Amino acid sequence: MASSDDVIDVADIDALLSDDERATRDAVRAFVERRVIPHVGDWFERGEIDDLRGLAKDLGQLGVLGMHLEGYGCAAMSATEYGLACLELEAADSGIRSLVSVQGSLAMYAIWRWGSEEQKNQWLPGMAAGEIVGCFGLTEPDAGSDPASMRTRARRDGDDWVLEGRKMWITNGSIADVAVVWAQTDEGIRGFIVPTHTRGFSAPQIHRKLSLRASVTSELVLDAVRLPGEAVLPGVVGLKGPLSCLNEARYGITWGAMGAARSSLEAALSYATEREQFGKPIAAFQLTQQKLVDSVVEYSKGLLLALHLGRRKDAGELTPQQVSLGKLNNVREALEICRTARTILGANGISLEYPVIRHAANLESVLTYEGTVEMHTLVLGQAITGIPAFR
Repeated sequence: MASSDDVIDVADIDALLSDDERATRDAVRAFVERRVIPHVGDWFERGEIDDLRGLAKDLGQLGVLGMHLEGYGCAAMSATEYGLACLELEAADSGIRSLVSVQGSLAMYAIWRWGSEEQKNQWLPGMAAGEIVGCFGLTEPDAGSDPASMRTRARRDGDDWVLEGRKMWITNGSIADVAVVWAQTDEGIRGFIVPTHTRGFSAPQIHRKLSLRASVTSELVLDAVRLPGEAVLPGVVGLKGPLSCLNEARYGITWGAMGAARSSLEAALSYATEREQFGKPIAAFQLTQQKLVDSVVEYSKGLLLALHLGRRKDAGELTPQQVSLGKLNNVREALEICRTARTILGANGISLEYPVIRHAANLESVLTYEGTVEMHTLVLGQAITGIPAFR
């Protein structure tokens, strides 16, 4: 009997993948089926992951941390393979994909792209192995979609830098060994590598979340954090630095959201074929089939878009506007697929015995982070009309 994944792939998108790409996908899928999926419902309910550092090391052994980067212990896989990994990680849970995205596409990418050779050699091999956990400090309590208005500041004091400020909604913050923190300076916005044991640095965990509960989310507090002069990332000044990292993560989300959608769609299809009402499976009713078909159509379009963007990224031709298109469409449609799946499961749809409500709750966060719907809409609006409408 065909698997639900085969049934959902009506367009046979799998045929567009190479053998190496399928092997990468299958390896990550096998990992999450063994290491994550049996436990993630409990982690979500409790709001904590058992042995998160052990999980990070296991992900490092799998090779998915900074997997699309070259050198320094990274796997140097293609952007498409990285996307497929994100697909499978988020099919398990958005929190697990977030851990990998923040580590590889934000913290590691910032050092890999903008760091000195000494910084790369010091940090990247351990981060690729999952032995060093990183986080990325850009968003602030009063600076979300407008990062240029950040209040965190770094000032010179002799040869040193002294950082003051706060960052908010930072994935991995409370468990991180190193933070890449962006701050205002007299020269413009700069990035700093901050070992989290540095005096004046703290990262209290944010609790009482109803989304991304299988993920560590924190505030970063920088109270006169003194760093040596060589802690600054030398390769970039200005918002180009953090925004280039965000585009890496947004690209992964374009794939990952489709993983959450697929998991919910598979659960809905399985439930609809087994659940009987009025003497037959609810999948036999026209309205249920309408819901399933609409979801398969949107899933197929989203996956094709992600694959197209992956091919463009591998060719060095992906633009920020195209990343916005993928992030905007795929998260929005994935959320709708999850909500539709919830209606098919009825009351069971709100139970953590099934993945649907967990994915839907997580995607409410994914819809906002790495650029809100409104910001990506305005990016595309400017691309289409030539007129910026951000202010």
